[in-house]
Amino acid sequence: MSNTTKLILPLIEAAQAQKHVTHNEALLTLDAVVQLSVADRDLPAPPAGPADGVSYIIAAGASGAWSGNGGNVATWQDGAWRIRAPRAGWLAWVEDENRLCVFGGAGWLSLALAVEP
Repeated sequence: MSNTTKLILPLIEAAQAQKHVTHNEALLTLDAVVQLSVADRDLPAPPAGPADGVSYIIAAGASGAWSGNGGNVATWQDGAWRIRAPRAGWLAWVEDENRLCVFGGAGWLSLALAVEP
């Protein structure tokens, strides 16, 4: 299957059966990464009972379902963790820190502390 270059969205192939599966996967990816907001970026393991759609930047040395995915983005969708590798330039709002971070290719870097007016 072919994918788009930047977001690695699955493309529908000519004469593909069950096109809705590919289309829905692309929509779930867009929903997770466009205007990316994560609840936390330093959890060592997945939280119990996550809400549908919640995302996290996986901490280094993570365990359980996140094992081996440090620095990637985990989103709870349809009852499972979907892990996505960020691309250089991705921005993420880290909710528990009120901080905007950017993925520089080798890791997530804090841009600045947000200050409320």
